[in-house]
Amino acid sequence: MAAAKRKRGGAAARPRKRARAAPNGSRSPAEPGPQGAEHSVPAPVSKGKWKNKERVLIFSSRGINFRTRHLMQDLRTLMPHSKADTKMDRKDKLFVINEVCEIKNCNKCIFFEAKKKQDLYMWLSNSPQGPSAKFLVQNIHTLAELKMTGNCLKGSRPLLSFDPVFDKEPHYALLKELFIQIFSTPQYHPKSQPFVDHVFTFSITDNRIWFRNYQIIEEDATLVEIGPRFVLNLIKIFQGSFGGPTLYENPHYQSPNMHRRLTRLAVAAKFKEKQQVKELQKFRKKEEKIIIPEDPTEIVFETPAAEKPLEIELVKPEPKVNLKKKKKLFQRQRKMQKKLSRVGV
Repeated sequence: MAAAKRKRGGAAARPRKRARAAPNGSRSPAEPGPQGAEHSVPAPVSKGKWKNKERVLIFSSRGINFRTRHLMQDLRTLMPHSKADTKMDRKDKLFVINEVCEIKNCNKCIFFEAKKKQDLYMWLSNSPQGPSAKFLVQNIHTLAELKMTGNCLKGSRPLLSFDPVFDKEPHYALLKELFIQIFSTPQYHPKSQPFVDHVFTFSITDNRIWFRNYQIIEEDATLVEIGPRFVLNLIKIFQGSFGGPTLYENPHYQSPNMHRRLTRLAVAAKFKEKQQVKELQKFRKKEEKIIIPEDPTEIVFETPAAEKPLEIELVKPEPKVNLKKKKKLFQRQRKMQKKLSRVGV
């Protein structure tokens, strides 16, 4: 095909394409009408508006291990309304997180704080007014580690299931409202899907909050666990965000340092007990045996032995012959006889 010739004043002239007419004689959608109005795109099926503008910031401090990092990534996957940020330095105060939330345009925060590279704490906060709660995270199992059979659509909205105890105690009621605002995906969120196919359960057992994630199967409405799973041990509830007056303090909470100290003391007490038992056994062996006094009734049934007459020997008894010496003497005599017989020959 030959190239179009260029004009002196501008680009090459291209012939305009004519739109094909519809079979019923109407104009095509791309062709403007007689008044010059263009064809508009049809409106979406869902006309709902995104009113609940909840955004959750999920990040951590430096020093976390791989399990915490995977748990944090799993929560970001399950919560499409979440945002991420770089790790915070240990030297920074926790009040700095409120400024980070303001920069990221977030009004809720989940912050993971690591201490001694073995203890993990979770902060749930409503920034910047409060309240906030601090938990000790235990028994962490991530999505990749569990290898559960359940599965759900990424970005789908979850159902939240709470234990009946949440409605009986005031501090649990406050935590329930905090969990609802943080973990529930807002309706008509741009990154969410209009499906509900999994459920978050918060149950209370042994003064701890157990988190589980289950898939809802459509056929018979049974639940299959997806993961992740973890246990939250409540420490304190503060009035402000990451600080302020203490609203509630858990009397059943025991710090990990105290737990490790009691474990070491129990092991040391068991070792000391074994050492004391060994020393007691040695001491009993060294003790003198107690002489029990004779019982006079023991001789009642003993019969006296017959007395033998005394015999005085006036002649010295013959010495006993040692058979070994006698045998050696006989062997010497034999050798001497053999020597003499050889000399005579």
